[in-house]
Amino acid sequence: MDPSPNDSPESVEKLPLGQRLFDNMYLLLALGLLVMFGVFTGWGLWEILSMPTSTLP
Repeated sequence: MDPSPNDSPESVEKLPLGQRLFDNMYLLLALGLLVMFGVFTGWGLWEILSMPTSTLP
């Protein structure tokens, strides 16, 4: 029996990097949490540091 041409390793197409990253749900979860914490922490720090100093009564 002759092997079919579809069984050769050359015919197996490697998935692109973007698709492999988007298929990994744990990586997407970690990236989402890191971005959220980074943005909100940076935004909070910016707000605190840019507040004018208040005078005490």
